[in-house]
Parts: sequence; structure tokens; C-alpha cells
Amino acid sequence: MRSSGTKLFHKSQARIRSETANVSAVPENERGARARTRQAILSAAIEVLGQNPNAALSDIAAAAEVGRTTLHRYFPERSDLLRAVAAEGSARLDRATASARLEEGTGCEALLRLCREYFDLGSLLSLIFTDPDCMSDATPIVDDGCDDRFTTMINRGHRDGTIDTGLPAPWLSSLMWSQLYAGWSYITQHNASRHEVLDLLVRTVDGAVTPRTTN
Repeated sequence: MRSSGTKLFHKSQARIRSETANVSAVPENERGARARTRQAILSAAIEVLGQNPNAALSDIAAAAEVGRTTLHRYFPERSDLLRAVAAEGSARLDRATASARLEEGTGCEALLRLCREYFDLGSLLSLIFTDPDCMSDATPIVDDGCDDRFTTMINRGHRDGTIDTGLPAPWLSSLMWSQLYAGWSYITQHNASRHEVLDLLVRTVDGAVTPRTTN
């Protein structure tokens, strides 16, 4: 499995904001209908590129239900679109992390919420796993050291007894992303439902982190 997912989670949040603000922010001349068209193009790009990283811009335009000329009006070059996709992806990861409420409940409960929120990213996960370079172009990737919020959550789980103290935060981050990758691969290979696979994912992670009982 590629480590792109783990690295994306470990980005410095300050760097994400400073480096991608000029890409993710909607330009002053793009409000209302223009903003909706721009968002439609980005959403279509994530969907299409997640299935085929080499997809033509015409395929993305068709998925967004806009003309090729319209797409080029918003993103003159393919590289412009990919930078915007990377920024949009980072923003979605940030929102998913916030929705997981990592500071609430036991450490294990928070970890499982994070798994559910990331799993629901859908096509963005496919893009992260199939074309990590696309996601890394516009958002610098730092070392593999864990994000402070993730580490704090795991440490809380160690203290409250819901996460095995022998499992460090960096290992559990890799475990989470490997299971997310396994889940989306399973959907593709076995035509399983997302609901079924999410249940398998949560059960697997929950079982893996639960402290072992000693006789």
C-alpha cells in the first residue's frame, strides 16, 4: 500500500493553510453561479481522476456537465486544475478530521469516528491511493511524524484503557490508512456495498487496537 494517505494526514495544518490559500480560496470574480461551476468541475475531477489518473480534461468537463472551453476558462492548464484538486482534497480531509471530533469520548471511539469520516470521503480516497502525486503537487508533505491531534487522541486511548499501550500512534496511523485502502480495494474487487465494507473496516480497526487481556 502506498503511504500517501498517512503522509497527507501528517501535514502541518499551518502549512496547508498558507500554501494552498491562494488555490482553494474562491477568486473574487467567482461568486454565485461561477463558484458553483468551479466546484462542480473540482468535484468531477476528483471523481474522474480517482478512477483514471490519466483521464482527459474532456472527460472531466463531461462529468461536470460543462464544455471544454468553460473548463479552460476556470483552469487554463491541466496543472492549474490539479493544484486546485489538491487544495480541495486537503480541505476535505481537514473537514473530515474536524467532523470526527478527535477530542471527544475515549481514544478508541474517536479513532473509529475518524475511520468512518475518512471512509466517507469516497472518490477522494481513490484519488489519494491511485495518484498520490496529484495530491502532493500543491500541498507540501512533511515527515511521517504523527499529527499532534492524532497523537493526542491515541495517547488518551492509552490512558483510558481503550487502546493497547503497546501500539504507538505512528503505527496506528499506518494501520488506519492501510485498512482504508483495503476497504476501497475490497469494494472494487468484490462488488461489496459501502455499508458492508465500512462495518468490516470499523470491526477490524476496533479489534486491532483493543488491549489484550492477560490470564
